[in-house]
Amino acid sequence: MISKTNIQDRLERLRNKRISQNELLKEVESILLANDVDRESIKQRMLWKRPNETNKFEFDLLDAEKIFHLSDIKKLCVDYRLRFVDMHFFKGEVPEEAISKIRSLEKDHAIELHNLKIVAPAKLLKLENADDPLLLAPMDNDYYYLIHKWGNDLHPLRKWLMWPYKSFENLIFAIFVLSILLTGITPMGLFTKGEVADHEYLLMFLFMFKAVAGIVLFYGFAKGKNFNGAIWNSKYYNA
Repeated sequence: MISKTNIQDRLERLRNKRISQNELLKEVESILLANDVDRESIKQRMLWKRPNETNKFEFDLLDAEKIFHLSDIKKLCVDYRLRFVDMHFFKGEVPEEAISKIRSLEKDHAIELHNLKIVAPAKLLKLENADDPLLLAPMDNDYYYLIHKWGNDLHPLRKWLMWPYKSFENLIFAIFVLSILLTGITPMGLFTKGEVADHEYLLMFLFMFKAVAGIVLFYGFAKGKNFNGAIWNSKYYNA
């Protein structure tokens, strides 16, 4: 009877003819060591800053869906109160998948990536957390190439929750609307006897407006906060 062919056994024989096990282990070890060295080099370069240097990508190898202009990035940051800063300000954990994508891009384009930037909430620039960071590499003429996104998606209502902080006008309008709502739910019978006159509602509204505005201003000055348009590319955590 002819015995069946064990393909694993055949594969091992072919390998053993080509290279001994000791030489194979040395070869794999050297490859893994080189891989570790490359990855550590990338992690170090992510923290370097080279002024006015962009990355020269091979145009034919680029994915058009991953190219973004600075104006688009700014609008995103202003709408969602995010920061766009140099990578070395990021204090969270960079996933190994992001390092792998950088390494792959560098090999494909025969370059070393420098001056990497990140889009993330301000808390990620100080605390270790995980809320939707975007890692980008600068190109020419204020264009950026998206390398990797990781972490959790932003809260679906974040854009609307951050809307009052886009500008001074937005903040005043939000305070105005909130004051009207607070006036509407306030039981006026606690403050006056008999039928409530229109001017008393107006006085209550003015009181609510001053109270809410005072709290907002106190919080803003105490925390050193600023509007989205002024901080989207600020490196200061308390901006």
